[in-house]
Amino acid sequence: MSTTVDPGWTQLDRAKAAGKLMAGWVALLWLIELVDLATGHALDGYGITPRDPDHLIGVVAHPFLHFGFGHVASNSLPLLVLGFIAALGGIRRFLAVSTLIILAVGVGSWLTAPPNTLGAGASGLVFGLFGYVVVRGFVERKPLNAVVGVGVAAVWGSSIFLGVLPTDSGVGWYAHLIGLAAGVLAAFRHGRPATPAPTPVR
Repeated sequence: MSTTVDPGWTQLDRAKAAGKLMAGWVALLWLIELVDLATGHALDGYGITPRDPDHLIGVVAHPFLHFGFGHVASNSLPLLVLGFIAALGGIRRFLAVSTLIILAVGVGSWLTAPPNTLGAGASGLVFGLFGYVVVRGFVERKPLNAVVGVGVAAVWGSSIFLGVLPTDSGVGWYAHLIGLAAGVLAAFRHGRPATPAPTPVR
């Protein structure tokens, strides 16, 4: 995998860092849902309320909030796996990519979601990481990353395709679509191969 981390790190070091980051991230989601349950679901109100300027916090908070443990569980495994793969390319790059996706999904959903809805969940981020991981290797022109992307597409591609179709009024397909597009954009933004230094000519 490509990396933007300290060149002194080994592949094992990178894998450990990525694993710890994503395990902690997923654990945080479960902890937040426990707090939400203990407070009578008081945290749900911090999700995305479309076009309500008094609830802009949902633009940032939405991927950390869920509507029950089943909702958290459905996002945990893909977030853990896709996040781990993406984070192998460097923690700072992963955080930049995730921030771009989260903000794109948050702002896009705030602007386009149907009225009288409340949006929350990490699925938009999951769809974004899917797009990033699948496209990144081809943008970087790195065969291993490209092969990993193809493998990820083979495993989750059908679920992703169904998730961006407006077939279920109870699912935020628009957030999934925005997340997917943001992930592809992030691959082009953060995955471009480095430009070689110019050769001095005397």
